[in-house]
Amino acid sequence: MIPPARPDLGPEETAAVAEVLASGMIAGGRRVAELEERWAKFCGSKHALAMSNGTVALMSIWAGLGLEPGDEVITVSHTFNATVSSILYTGASPVFIDIEPDTYLMDAGRIEAAITPRTRAICPVSLFGVVADMDAIQAIADRHGLVVVEDACQAHGAMYRGRRAGSFGYAAFSLYGTKNMTTAEGGFINTDDDRLADWVRLYRNQGMKQRYHHEILGYNFRMTDIAAAIGLVQLDKLERNTARRQAIAKRYDEAFADLPIKLPICPEGRTHVYHQYTLSVGPDRDQIVDEMKEAGVSCGIYYPIPCHKAPYVLELGIEADLPVTDGAAATSMSLPMYPGLTGDEQDQVIAALRASVGRHATAAGERRL
Repeated sequence: MIPPARPDLGPEETAAVAEVLASGMIAGGRRVAELEERWAKFCGSKHALAMSNGTVALMSIWAGLGLEPGDEVITVSHTFNATVSSILYTGASPVFIDIEPDTYLMDAGRIEAAITPRTRAICPVSLFGVVADMDAIQAIADRHGLVVVEDACQAHGAMYRGRRAGSFGYAAFSLYGTKNMTTAEGGFINTDDDRLADWVRLYRNQGMKQRYHHEILGYNFRMTDIAAAIGLVQLDKLERNTARRQAIAKRYDEAFADLPIKLPICPEGRTHVYHQYTLSVGPDRDQIVDEMKEAGVSCGIYYPIPCHKAPYVLELGIEADLPVTDGAAATSMSLPMYPGLTGDEQDQVIAALRASVGRHATAAGERRL
């Protein structure tokens, strides 16, 4: 079975971890510091703070910005749960707006209608490997005195008008096992804000600068040197692996150009790093995914239940009318996408999708007749 994702881990990561284990210094130390320095430089931000995962990276940004009950954050529902749960962690409320139908990214044209006196921030998601329209979003935020926090958890190395994801003020990344760059579990906070960076360093370390002197209420959100050692090797591979993902995507694009489906797009001035290769195949999506599995190809559905329809969100009385989001949840699917995908495996994926989409297109035509 061809999986939807597979991390690129090899002898270099094994050797890096073995070196840390042999040193006896396996908790946060010089590997973490080196990874933070290199990631900040790579992204073009002043600070990069290594965290235990992407969810706590978002949680810590919101906590450090002082988000509290009664506050509102404008965001999207077509995203992973952590975008929303991290806002709710502070007692604040997400306010959902719809997405662009072609990119699946926040529709900046809908933001201002959602702003209220309680709005504190905007949280765009750079989904599937494309950066949201940060200039338009930041301009709206500036007009209304709001903060922008980019959920860049799927956009490692993606470019927007000459700037990398994570360089727009406040941003969170995930380093989960399926991400373009992984430490198995882990994350980053990127910021140019000295005050927030200093606060997060305390917050992620049980509130301590000096051991057993707890200056603030804090938690253990630290990354280990074992994870950082993997991350340093992964960072060395990132640009090579991004090029490989882009080559796989180009071949998919060419293979499916004549099919009645909607392929991924990348707006002008941006680069796509293809965390996912997501396409819309119409109302027969679930059957197509099942047929792909029968053909030995496992595909992903991101995300079958939008966040605004999650039971715990509905129980809070948060409601939203998001027809574009609902459409994406019902019709989109993601093909296998990882640097180690072989040519033969991609042939198998292409053949399976073409056959399945062709069958459903023919059936749909017969029904119309």
